[in-house]
Amino acid sequence: MRLFSCDACGNTVHFDNHVCVACNRRIGYVSERSRMTALEPSGDGWMSHASGERFVPCANAEVAACNWLLPADRAGQLCPACRHNRTIPALDGDKTIEAFRRIGAAERHLFYSLLAWNLPAPDKTEDAEAGLAFDFLADDVGSDGVVIPVMTGHAKGVITLAIAETDDAAREERRVRLHEPYRTLLGHFRHEIGHYYWDRLVRDGGRTDAFRALFGDERQHYVEALERNYRDGPPPDWQSRFVSSYAACHPWEDFAETFAHYIHMVDALETAHALGLVVSPRVASPQQLDLEVDFSPYRQKDFSALAAAWPPLTVAVNEINRSLGQRDFYPFVLSQDILSKLEFVHALISSQARRSA
Repeated sequence: MRLFSCDACGNTVHFDNHVCVACNRRIGYVSERSRMTALEPSGDGWMSHASGERFVPCANAEVAACNWLLPADRAGQLCPACRHNRTIPALDGDKTIEAFRRIGAAERHLFYSLLAWNLPAPDKTEDAEAGLAFDFLADDVGSDGVVIPVMTGHAKGVITLAIAETDDAAREERRVRLHEPYRTLLGHFRHEIGHYYWDRLVRDGGRTDAFRALFGDERQHYVEALERNYRDGPPPDWQSRFVSSYAACHPWEDFAETFAHYIHMVDALETAHALGLVVSPRVASPQQLDLEVDFSPYRQKDFSALAAAWPPLTVAVNEINRSLGQRDFYPFVLSQDILSKLEFVHALISSQARRSA
């Protein structure tokens, strides 16, 4: 994620900010230009302090705390992220409103990446068959009083996300129970969007044979594969071939986990780039952990540059986390097999970005 600056006073601002803490102006994100702009009141809307352009907030600005802006002639409409929301929870209390705001924040982080790569993301009104939609659902309660949990997943372009995942304690309980090293709202979005782009970029893009050569044959029975995974666990050598134990259960899940991991990698490296981060450890062989991200990760054509920059960053942040008594920020090891899969995702995204540009 990039750092931004207030174009009125020059103070550093962040992607989720609504107000510049230095000059107290309202600020918003202009997604078409990937920039933040400071705003001045202008009639029934807002005007950019720097350019004089008129903007209106996303229709979800108040209820979902969305800070994205739209051109003045689109008053009352939703931003490029929020317009994909097909079903939202009943906003009948502070708890559900806060849950929706947390979901919206993670969703906008996802769309930051999709827009940076120019990945196609029509909504269902634009493309009923291949469009993308989100259903954010609350758990149901049966007639016997038993809670029926919502299952997060993807089917035919519709991504379902359980709003229970916004509760930190509930999500952590699930993470521990399922023996997962990592479980976040943003991680869910990035994983499920991987399923969506498998349909768009692999199946519809004529890349199925290349996919099967790396990930395996997705035609194996999906439900049986999941049942086998939960019953028997992953294969003993899963760490040498899969980015996570869950990835080992089926080629579709392998791809989705790898796709999510690729976004983690690129976005974290962009943050390091924005901060001017340099890692040069004082050890016997520092060249193995040297890091200076002097390129734009979202525009990097050479996957080897990403792969080389990633380990030093993860080692550095893991060490900092341990110094603070926290578990490792990055509890993963990337084998050559995993790197080959990540490179496949990189090639898919890079190719689509070039076509869209």
